[in-house]
Amino acid sequence: MSAVLEVSGLVKRFGGLVATDHVTLDVQAGEIHALIGPNGAGKSTLINQLSGEIAPDAGTIRLLGRDVTHEPAHARVRLGLGRTFQVTSLLDECTVSESVALAVQAHAGGNLKLWDRAANRTPVRTRTEALLAGTALEPRAAMRAADLSHGERKQLELVMALALEPKLMLLDEPMAGLGHVESGEMIEVLRGLRARAGVLLVEHDMDAVFALADRISVLVYGQIVASGSVEEIRENPEVRAAYLGGEDELC
Repeated sequence: MSAVLEVSGLVKRFGGLVATDHVTLDVQAGEIHALIGPNGAGKSTLINQLSGEIAPDAGTIRLLGRDVTHEPAHARVRLGLGRTFQVTSLLDECTVSESVALAVQAHAGGNLKLWDRAANRTPVRTRTEALLAGTALEPRAAMRAADLSHGERKQLELVMALALEPKLMLLDEPMAGLGHVESGEMIEVLRGLRARAGVLLVEHDMDAVFALADRISVLVYGQIVASGSVEEIRENPEVRAAYLGGEDELC
């Protein structure tokens, strides 16, 4: 495997607060690398630096071997970065198919006006149908985004991100707010991402993390305090004390 993301010595300060304290990590092609930590650990600040929304004070970010530390967010997207958010942001009046078609059109660099009927153009329609094929959203292609369940909205956001053909996906708490059934469905969707892109998964749902992750890094007060396989993280006493809370929670 080769690294799609390499982060070295990343630092971000807000006044006297060190939100990101010399963070070093990587994501390999074809793996899911989970980032966990308590609230206030600095996960969102780190993700915002990786996506280009916040500039770091020190350190480097390399995407597909290219230094993007000072590149804007749109340049990182063009290079192969995809992202989802804790709270979905969709065009509620668009159908599932129209939403995905707009993302396909954006990747192709075309006009995004709905009245240009992007979804009816053959290449766009073909790609849209391929992205939806086999997903839980396929039978809902004609349904408005506003009428989808919370879990379906999250899946739609993910499919739209995949329309940009990313090499690295930043997933910010994709399990948040999902019920038991929707969580199981989302885990299966995320499991399939390995074949498409490297994934950095920020998640509080430890069942999902343990089911999905190839590696886990633990962030506490802006520092990576441990990194390793699922079993290594389960057995790490520092992780238990700082985040996981004890043996019973890991059974």
